[in-house]
Amino acid sequence: MKLKIAIQGIESSFHDLAVKQLFPEAETTLVPCESFSKVTETVKNFNADLGVIAIENTIAGTILPNYKLIDDGDFSILGETFLTIDMFLMALPGQTVHDIDEVHSHPVALQQCTAYLQRLQPHCKLIEGKDTASEAKRILDGKFKGVAAIAGKQVAEKYGLEIIASDIQAKKENKTRFVVIGRNATQEKEPNKATINFELNHDIGSLSNILQLLATFNINLTKIQSLPIEGKPWQYSFLVEVLFEDYEVFKEVITMLRKAVLELKIVGVYKHNLHNAMSTLHKEMNYAE
Repeated sequence: MKLKIAIQGIESSFHDLAVKQLFPEAETTLVPCESFSKVTETVKNFNADLGVIAIENTIAGTILPNYKLIDDGDFSILGETFLTIDMFLMALPGQTVHDIDEVHSHPVALQQCTAYLQRLQPHCKLIEGKDTASEAKRILDGKFKGVAAIAGKQVAEKYGLEIIASDIQAKKENKTRFVVIGRNATQEKEPNKATINFELNHDIGSLSNILQLLATFNINLTKIQSLPIEGKPWQYSFLVEVLFEDYEVFKEVITMLRKAVLELKIVGVYKHNLHNAMSTLHKEMNYAE
């Protein structure tokens, strides 16, 4: 039975590569989407079993709108993977950097290559597009000369474009974290990572008390991000990611946290996957037809 997975982009995009890393043994069908919001809408409307979206990059930082999409759609984070992102400038065969007047790519991809692109400006126009692979394919389909795309090497190979500049990202160690989102809380066995969101009152020391509670039970804080609360100007919730060794202890801590905060939501409980170990998530799920 095929697993339908919605992604932002098309075949050979970085999201496609992330799906392959996440589900190496599963038979999958991609559901290409033009935007991250379309990905969550597709999953919500049962037109895909799961969604895979980028959530943060080591150069561009956290993609906060995507956390909001997860929260607004009441999705669960079910898993994660990390992808090394090497960026390449590509164009129709026979073109050189000196022929390029426009560079197209996804906004985050452009942001990752700011230092290189500054050397092409001011004569070179930067155009934000749907995603890396789609912009490259559009150049091929339209046979646009003087136009280049920024994408991964696999995109140039897929669509027959010529690489005219390599490794143009600002930092050579450039990684993006992708997460799997779903409509339910199905999770891998023996999880050791969680994403939670909580709201505090404005008492002095309220946040430090929460952080101390986590430390007391040997729960390692790996990320903390404040998020504005809609309808409550200048008030924020805290998005926190933690690593833990004992899931039962983590659940006990969550029980204590619920008594110490105004509101708490568990966004996801899953396995930390920094080194991209093979996922078993697809074996635990009941796939849609």
